[in-house]
Parts: sequence; structure tokens; C-alpha cells
Amino acid sequence: MEKSKLAINGGPKAIDSFEGKGSPKIDHAELLEMADTWGYPPEIIEEIRKVVEKVDVGPSLVHFNNPNSKVTEMENLVRKLFDVKHVMGVSSGTAALHTAYVAADIGCGDEVIVPGYTFAATAMAVVVARGIPIWCEIDESMTIDPNDVEKKITPRTKAIAPVHMSGFVCNMDAIMDIAKRHKLMVIEDCAQSCGAKFKGKRVGTIGNIGCFSISSYKVTGGGESGLVMTNDDKLFARAQQWAEAGGLWRPDRFAPARWKGELFCGLNYRMSELEGTVELVQFRKMEAQLDRWRKNKKLIMSNLPVYKELRPRVIHDIDGEMGHSIGFFGRTAEEAEKLASALSAEGVSAGTRGRSTNPDWHYYQYMEMILNKVPATSDGCPWECPKAGESAKVKYSFDMCPNVIDLTSRHVSVGVNQWWTENDCIKVAQAMTKVFDAFFTRDDKYPNWLSAVS
Repeated sequence: MEKSKLAINGGPKAIDSFEGKGSPKIDHAELLEMADTWGYPPEIIEEIRKVVEKVDVGPSLVHFNNPNSKVTEMENLVRKLFDVKHVMGVSSGTAALHTAYVAADIGCGDEVIVPGYTFAATAMAVVVARGIPIWCEIDESMTIDPNDVEKKITPRTKAIAPVHMSGFVCNMDAIMDIAKRHKLMVIEDCAQSCGAKFKGKRVGTIGNIGCFSISSYKVTGGGESGLVMTNDDKLFARAQQWAEAGGLWRPDRFAPARWKGELFCGLNYRMSELEGTVELVQFRKMEAQLDRWRKNKKLIMSNLPVYKELRPRVIHDIDGEMGHSIGFFGRTAEEAEKLASALSAEGVSAGTRGRSTNPDWHYYQYMEMILNKVPATSDGCPWECPKAGESAKVKYSFDMCPNVIDLTSRHVSVGVNQWWTENDCIKVAQAMTKVFDAFFTRDDKYPNWLSAVS
């Protein structure tokens, strides 16, 4: 055959088309399975099937290089809601923490100060990044104690990890002041406080990096995913390389490093498009949810008397915290148990740790993997790593943070429902007053509980 007849040289193509036609890789079958996951009954699913089978379409469930990416749409929405420059969806809150620590260059022997009341992931991710977690006390806000943070700083301290626990907000003015004076990074764990504010700024945007768990276990979120956010360009680039080391985040995926340190060995913590779809809707609902909780919390507190013997939890920003609970302290763990039981008997949702000794990884003293210095690998790193130096000698003990043990045993939490009516809130306040009147003496110093904590 003459080369001039080849299609590449202008000749006719050998194949113009194929007869075989397939269906989309992902089509209505997957959609119907999701309808089942949502809990729709079979007869409704069958009705959905009759409609969707008429259209032969299927989505592209990839994040990058997808002009219709729901993850990207969700990230853009969060940037606006939080007034922050960079947002990245990841696979979980733990992935967000791990990514943030690596982005902040936490490495062998670097100490990170972590409150003793948090979920274990805050400290475990430090270890996985080869850093050393240093336990710190909490105060009566049930968040990190700035005074103890200052005491725990050593020449090896690299970061503070304030945790906005249970919808409460930390005293970020104090934390940022300490960090500035000691030149430390601040990595905010906002897993339980998505959308909360401190003095008008969203938590997660005050420190250097913010980490979020956006999952079915949290107020905002469905399924399993997380977020990393920052206003720092270089930190965000490091976060992207760690959480998406395949280079898909880069303008030219396989190009040489554009600056020293841009490229390094990382992982894949990408958020899936299905998660992104759910989380997009969740973030559209976030602000209205927070408004309902805060309104109901304030209504209940404004109808509660103040008592001489009863200490409300310290609130750093009554307008900014999540608002889905009201906290106070019994004088003893035993009294906290009695109060919680009495409130529950009246129909109020109340709970306390009390005198329980059941293991729970929200309390440092039960995180045996940290107390016993047990990493994932047999080399003992970071605690047995020669490069860790003096940090490796840190000693952990069950009773090393007595305030954490004391406060968590005496703290009583009353749940607030965002869907309660005004009448519901009044009934809760009356029930709480009934119980408190039986235990304590009223104090006329403040007209109500809301004015006392504000």
C-alpha cells in the first residue's frame, strides 16, 4: 500500500464508527441503590426507576478535571461562608489533622500541645506525623487552658492544637497571643464546632490551619469526610501535595517542582464526589441550623435563675458557639450524677461523665496508645527515635492533668434541640428550674443565667 493512502497522510480512515453501544459505567442502577440507602420503600424506588430509565445518563464521579465537580462547588461555598482563602475537602477529620500537621512541618521530635479533653485523633495524628503530643489542661470553658499552655512550652514546641470541643469555642485571643510571642503554629481542631465563631470570625480561620470533620456523627455533615482550610498559600500547597500526592491539584501535573519543597512523598486523602454532593447540601443548611440552636439556647438560659452553688460553664462567645447544649458543674462528680438523673426524670436530656471509669478515647487518661507510647511500627518512632532528642523523654501518666479529670467528671450537659418551639424551650427552662430549686439557693445578683454568662 502506498503511504499516501494512510489516513495520517490524507487518505480515508479505516474505521469511521463502531456498531457496539454501551451504557454509562455509572447509571440509574447506582442511583436506585442510593435511594435504598436513603431509606425509600421499594414501591417508591420502583416509581423512581420508571422515571430514570427513560434517560440514559451517568455522572463522572471524579473531583479533579471535572467542570461539574460537587467537591469543588462545596469548597467554593465554604470559602464564602468562612471568608477564607483556601479550602480542601478530604476523606475524614483525622485525614484533615494529619494533613495539617504535615503542612505545618511537624516532624520527628516536634512537640504539639493538645488538650486532654478531645478525641484521640487530635493526638494520634501528631504521632503519625512523627511529632510528640504534650497533654494540656482544660479550664471551666471545657476547652484548652491558655495558662497551662504557657507552662507546657519548651524549646521543642512547634504548635498548639486548640480543640473547639462539643460546640464550645476556645479563648482564641489568648491562644494566638501565646503563639505569637513564642513563634508557634496554631492548628485548630474544629471537628465538633463547624460554623462556630469567636468574636465574629469562624473557628478554623483564626489560627494557621483549620481542621474539620464533616460526617454523619457531627452537626454539619453526612457520611465520612473532612476539610482543611487556611489563608496561607504555602501551607495550602503543602496540604494539597500531602493529601493529593498524585499531582492532580497542580496546573501542570507532572511538571518539575516550581519551588523548593513543593513536591514530596504524600498520600491520597481526596474527598469523593458522592461525599461532596452531600456536604454541599449540608453547608447550605449550616447557618440556619446554627441560628435555630443559638436562639433556643438563649431562650432557655434567659428563663433560668442563677444559683449561688451552681457554676455555669464559662462561655467565650455566647453569640458564636454552636448552641446545641447548656453546660454547668456540680460541686462533686456524685452531685453531677444526681443532677443529670433528676433532670432526665423531668424529661430533660442531660448527661455527665460523673464517676464513671469506663474507657473513653475523648479523655486523655484512657488513650493507652499515647500513655504507653505505642506507634504503628515496631521501631518505636517517634518516642524511641534518636532524632527526637529530649522530646522522646516525655512522661505520660493517668493523673497528669488533674483539672481534666475533675472538670469532665463534674460537668453536666443539657442537650438543646434546634426544632423546639418557644413553648418547648420554656418547658425545658421550667424543668431545669424545678430541679435546681431543689438542690440550690437562688442568687439575685443576675436576673437570669444568660446575663450571668454574657
